[in-house]
Order: sequence, then C-alpha cells, then structure tokens
Amino acid sequence: MIIVCQKPLKRLKINGIALFPFIFIRKPEDKENKVLINHEKIHLRQQLEMLVIFFYIFYVIEYYYWFFRLKDSYMAYKRISFEREAYAREKDLGYLKKRKLWSFWKYLK
Repeated sequence: MIIVCQKPLKRLKINGIALFPFIFIRKPEDKENKVLINHEKIHLRQQLEMLVIFFYIFYVIEYYYWFFRLKDSYMAYKRISFEREAYAREKDLGYLKKRKLWSFWKYLK
C-alpha cells in the first residue's frame, strides 16, 4: 500500500521510504514514479525475507559501520547493501520477478 505523507518526509529530505508493509512517499505524483516505487518495493522484499525486524537491525548496524569508517552520513547510507541493491536494480521494473532470495548479499562490501 502506498501512502502520501508530505510533511514528515520533507523534513527528512527523502522522497520515499518502505516500512513494511507500507510505502510512504512525499509527493502524490510520485505514485506514478515507477522507478521510485520499484526501489521501495525492493526494500519491502528485503524486509520480508529478513522477517522485517532483522532487516532494520542489520540496516542500522551496517549504516553505523560505514558511518564510523567514512565519517559521512550520506556516503554511509549509499554503502548499505540494501540500498546498493535497490539503487542498482531500481530501473529494472521486472527485477522482483527474477530476483533470487537474499540477493542483497552480493552487495555487501
């Protein structure tokens, strides 16, 4: 389910976020943004295969690992394996149909 949530996401300076089982987007017109929605659907699949809670735990751990190494919050975010998979595959609108289980492991560095 896609929910438009303008003010909180604007404050966070993000266009969308997947919090299982919802996708929250900032702008109503982004409901038609297939690349953004696909990116967030990839996150929903990752969350589901990690039983949701373990996704969030691993996400935070990986973020802080990279943050302490790089001393840059944006670069730390971009190095998270879940984000790397989602950004790498967001334009492939058929990706989720062929995606193998635990595919984000390939993006761990």
